[in-house]
Amino acid sequence: MGYPRKLTRRFRAFDNFAISFTIINIISGIFSSFGFGMNAGGPSILVFGWIGVSVMVLFVGASMGEIASAYPTSGALYFSAGKLAKRHRGAWSWYTGWLNFVGQVGGTAATNFAAATFIQAFISMQWPSYQATAQHTVAITAVILLIQALANTYTVQLVAVLNRISVWWLLVGMVIIVLTLVLIPTHHQPASFVTHFANNTGFTSGLYGGMLGLLVTSWTFTGFDGSFHMSEETVQATVNAPRGIMRAIAYSAIAGLILMLALIYAIRDYAHEASATAPPVQILIDALGAGTAKLLLLIVIGAMLFCGLANMTSNTRQIFAFSRDGAMPGSRWWHSVSPRTRTPVKAVWLAAACPLVLVIPGWWSHTAFTAIVSVNVVGLFLAYGVPIFLRLRLNDFQPGPWNLGRYGKLVAGVAVAWIVISNVLFMLPQASPITPASFNYAPIALAVVLLIATVWWFATARRRFQGPVSYGSPDEVAAMDLI
Repeated sequence: MGYPRKLTRRFRAFDNFAISFTIINIISGIFSSFGFGMNAGGPSILVFGWIGVSVMVLFVGASMGEIASAYPTSGALYFSAGKLAKRHRGAWSWYTGWLNFVGQVGGTAATNFAAATFIQAFISMQWPSYQATAQHTVAITAVILLIQALANTYTVQLVAVLNRISVWWLLVGMVIIVLTLVLIPTHHQPASFVTHFANNTGFTSGLYGGMLGLLVTSWTFTGFDGSFHMSEETVQATVNAPRGIMRAIAYSAIAGLILMLALIYAIRDYAHEASATAPPVQILIDALGAGTAKLLLLIVIGAMLFCGLANMTSNTRQIFAFSRDGAMPGSRWWHSVSPRTRTPVKAVWLAAACPLVLVIPGWWSHTAFTAIVSVNVVGLFLAYGVPIFLRLRLNDFQPGPWNLGRYGKLVAGVAVAWIVISNVLFMLPQASPITPASFNYAPIALAVVLLIATVWWFATARRRFQGPVSYGSPDEVAAMDLI
């Protein structure tokens, strides 16, 4: 790929799968967005929307996996965009890299903020006198980011071990939650309840409300590019990285559907629980009692913390690679590697500081925080879509060992179509009446990001950044290997 090797290959096939599986994180995703789905379509959209969107995301993952096999680098999306573009390679790479960076920063911020929110919910259940506040949420988020940065700083091996643990935490935790919801409650909804439709979005169109409900699954299925970003630290990355992407999506789809069904059939009072501050937590309390609900809430919190850790790891590698090509301010700092731990330590702390900056407005306004992190999913999926779109236009694409053969362009076409549709949905109003508190700020946040990237590009970047840098021929690069 034209780079001297700085990072050690300590990630096995399972470790590579684990990072994407952990970032997708069905427990974190479903518990964070289940309440929105109850009001935007209800059980019918939560279940059948989950199935449909999962299939579409598999198309995205398959096309990304084919590209990952051809270009297994930490730069991942922005690197492959620069290589696949016929013209203006620097610009394609620049915009893809910044969309990916902003999306990942927003993902780390949103996941850890959600974890802090659920931690406060647990504390409030345990000690009723405790008053949950926005200021406490921000402070807890800062502590979480600090701990995750220390874990990423110490060694790649520790992160790999934690990601292995996280897979079993998710799977065993899901089994415990599902079995508890199936066996303990004395009342379950009838089988036909899965077809129940609810539209409490405020919009009169049930079709529109149901389409918004598809966002629950889209919110959950983000971050599977983590396997791509860890390519330079994965053995046999041309095969194991795409397999990690596909397995993470497929296993998450199956396990998530089971968890979704368990929560839906455990619902007692739909209207009461749908209007609760944390609907899935209220479902657990109503169905199982406060004591059991608290124990299950610990599983949910643990899943969110693992998700935030994996998000930061993936973001760090993207920062490292983007800086290696001189595309970030202070690039010389961010792509340096610690000789002791063999990790990009400075990039780790940048990956911790940026989410904290996004979280700070939550000290005063939850709406302001939501406006900033809403670009997470839009930024990531646009970053996913650019190299897939460029691969679709390229007639002489040279695939790697893992490829889709003659179906590559068809799969890429479906993937691009779904990315366009889902991003349009994410930028539409999601509640009515539209007020400053309910307004969807994703388009504004995305426009600000693109405006800054564009001004920066035409001001200075286009003269110094021409896309991924080559340090020499394969033989010359091999002689530069630092390990």
